[in-house]
Amino acid sequence: MKITVQAVTVDMFANSLNSLSVLLEKGLAHATARKFDPSVLVNARLAPDMFPLSRQVQLACDLAKNSVARLAALEPPRFEDNEKTIEELRARVARTVDYLKGVPAGALEGSEDRDIRVPAGPDKFLDFKGLDFVQRWAIPNVFFHITTAYAILRHNGVDIGKRDFIGGR
Repeated sequence: MKITVQAVTVDMFANSLNSLSVLLEKGLAHATARKFDPSVLVNARLAPDMFPLSRQVQLACDLAKNSVARLAALEPPRFEDNEKTIEELRARVARTVDYLKGVPAGALEGSEDRDIRVPAGPDKFLDFKGLDFVQRWAIPNVFFHITTAYAILRHNGVDIGKRDFIGGR
């Protein structure tokens, strides 16, 4: 069986984002059981110069949907970064997964050779071929932000582990 761009982007990102949603759900349950405001988790960060949980989730979603859209030569939907609750973050994850699953597999065929340009600041861009983009940009960035969201929740006492991160099977 040939490995496809669809398998290593859409399928993998959707699975990982669904796991992120479960992590967030467990975070909400943790806050509820311990009787503290869940916004403490939403605004938590690992270090003062790192983004909070809310931004980690937003970036994981944006990187997943934008990467797949670039590979498929589509314009991705734009989401406002206004989530303030765990429920709103989970809704964003669900919208992202819905978008990913809605990208036609045929749109990704041949994308390993597609020219991809990623904005990297004012008047700066990173240029990739599709496969290099998947391996060196999309996958590492999506997983960085999901892993950081996991670490923020775990650091704040949420009872999650590797099995929660990896997801269902």
